[in-house]
Amino acid sequence: MKKINKIKLPDKPGVYILKKNTKILYIGKATSLRSRVRSYTSKTVLDTRGPLIEKMVQEVDKIDYQTTDNVLEALILEANLIKKYQPYYNTKEKDDKSFNYVCFTKEKLSKVMVVRGSNVKHRVFDKIYGPYTSGTQLREAIKIIRRIFPFLDEKSKNYLEFYKQINLVPDLEDTKMYLQNIKNLKLFFEGKKKKILKNLEKEMGVYAKNYEFEKAGEIKRQMLALQHINDIALLKNMSSSIFSYLHPLPFFRIEAYDIAHMGGKNMVGAMVVLENGEAIKNEYKKFKIRTQNNTNDTGALTEVLERRLAHKEWSYPSLIVMDGGVAQLHAGMSVLKKNGLEIPIVAVVKDEKHKPKNILGDKELTTKYKSAILLGNSEVHRFVISYHKKVRNKNFLK
Repeated sequence: MKKINKIKLPDKPGVYILKKNTKILYIGKATSLRSRVRSYTSKTVLDTRGPLIEKMVQEVDKIDYQTTDNVLEALILEANLIKKYQPYYNTKEKDDKSFNYVCFTKEKLSKVMVVRGSNVKHRVFDKIYGPYTSGTQLREAIKIIRRIFPFLDEKSKNYLEFYKQINLVPDLEDTKMYLQNIKNLKLFFEGKKKKILKNLEKEMGVYAKNYEFEKAGEIKRQMLALQHINDIALLKNMSSSIFSYLHPLPFFRIEAYDIAHMGGKNMVGAMVVLENGEAIKNEYKKFKIRTQNNTNDTGALTEVLERRLAHKEWSYPSLIVMDGGVAQLHAGMSVLKKNGLEIPIVAVVKDEKHKPKNILGDKELTTKYKSAILLGNSEVHRFVISYHKKVRNKNFLK
């Protein structure tokens, strides 16, 4: 690898190809080609990477590389090149069955799913892309791609309405646009971004010509998102597969709260979290109310918010959503003031059928984030009711 130290590689994302003469030994992705390749020349490569990689390093006498616009595209390019060249050291210690693939189903409205290699051969798919060496990385990448081109997946049957609200599934009545999304998704997994942009520009022109400006606007959004994928943190550490991502949109965290009981009995509270409109279910919290034994919803919400804010290790929200009216809003504001926090807070007022009829709070915020506020309120209501039923049934059996 002495020769490799002399090769000037760019500090950009991309794919590197390690060779011995003309034979391709290994293909890898990198957030920084320069830093990644230099890591192979470290004296500790045996301890950190193992004997197989050390053996490979001794064989390498040439490096080729391709830069990409972002690390997401590096992930896609790596998979396509591994499939094409089948490098020895990419597959030496990993059976093909343990790789992951992106599969498109053979349906009128094709679904997109991540499938393990061991299961790919048991089903008939329209298109299969991969292999991807890290399932974790692939699934996180899918989250970013889905924000640009919404699609159906294997869970859509059970979560369709929820997916629609957070824009993970487009309007299915417009089959033309859905099929366009699928077509462009396939091109993306083939590494043909320029062709996608050309297609989108053409589609936007057709919609505008037909005075379908809302659809033309959606196409414009897709073009901008595709050109400005914000994935700086997409691969924090490729070698250890610590994988995170940032959406093309600015980070915005909403916490929504609600209370459930029956005549003051079995009173519980709940908190749900949305980040950039996406439900973060592993951060949902349940609370058994300790200080109230009547129908004081305001008191219960106060308790829940105080207990939540006691957890300094939890990320603070950009906006708090309370279920209720003026009393609940003021109670929440009082708790925040007591804790010295200036977090915006709103309250969703319901009608006699428990449907949202108004949002109290800063008008600019309630207008800008109306759909996300209502989604958070709806999701926390579903979550707290489910929890209340479990507690009530458990206590009934005692």
